[in-house]
Amino acid sequence: MKYCLECGTKLIEKELEEEGLVPYCPSCQHYRFPVFSVAVSVIIKNTSNDKILLIQQYNHKKNILVAGYINQGENAENTVVREVFEEVGLKAIKVHYNRSEYFEKSNTLMMNFACTVEDDTIYRNEKEVDQVNWFPIDECLAAIAPNSLAEKFLIAYYRDEGIIE
Repeated sequence: MKYCLECGTKLIEKELEEEGLVPYCPSCQHYRFPVFSVAVSVIIKNTSNDKILLIQQYNHKKNILVAGYINQGENAENTVVREVFEEVGLKAIKVHYNRSEYFEKSNTLMMNFACTVEDDTIYRNEKEVDQVNWFPIDECLAAIAPNSLAEKFLIAYYRDEGIIE
């Protein structure tokens, strides 16, 4: 952030006790902490825990995880449940946090979760999702978009679960 969101003045870096250098507006005389979006992505497992759901969106032919932004006033776990239902019509249960990573391209903190769903019957929200498919766990890494954040989250999840070393 280079300019004050309140008045538009160019920010300077100023020492703040116990915080270090923080953007500061000399006009408003307030520190301005970084602002960014927060979103979730979800590793969706079927009821028997042997498949993972991947989607394709917006005419891209790369398989990715279901994801969406957290709404104001909503917690991350509720966002997982909402996004899974909105995009693929499944009821997420057993929602567990996996890890997070800042995604600079969209100025977003991505929080990744894993969940199991109550039923394997997919409904595709045609406005948001082009393709939806279940992939066997041992085929999922080969199917997911290479060098993507989704792949990075999936690899970390597989390592934590002992699926890969």
